[in-house]
Amino acid sequence: MTEKSEQTVFDFDEWVELAKNDPDAFEQKRQDAIGLLLENAPAKSKRRMQGLQWQIDQVRITSSTPMSSCIKISQMMWESAVGESGLVDNIEQLRQNKPAQTPAAKADIIDLSQKRENNTD
Repeated sequence: MTEKSEQTVFDFDEWVELAKNDPDAFEQKRQDAIGLLLENAPAKSKRRMQGLQWQIDQVRITSSTPMSSCIKISQMMWESAVGESGLVDNIEQLRQNKPAQTPAAKADIIDLSQKRENNTD
């Protein structure tokens, strides 16, 4: 099957024209495309993708300008790529045949058995 499905074809020029001439229609088409992508996402990654899209939407809502939101979202992408436990770290661990390490949760351990012995009136 050599023909691409309609949902995988992206005509950049069409999107640019729509954004210039009808921003509301552009926004609706953008939301529809994102919704379709999330709807068809594999079950194992769907929740993570929805959470990430929510974060992106919040950045867009809270930013004062489109350029500001673009910069913040770009910083999020770079952090996920080169930040601690990001893509680069995980690739390096795979390259060295080391399992990915999840930071261990830290907690104080309280020995309750000593308290019970002291409180046995």
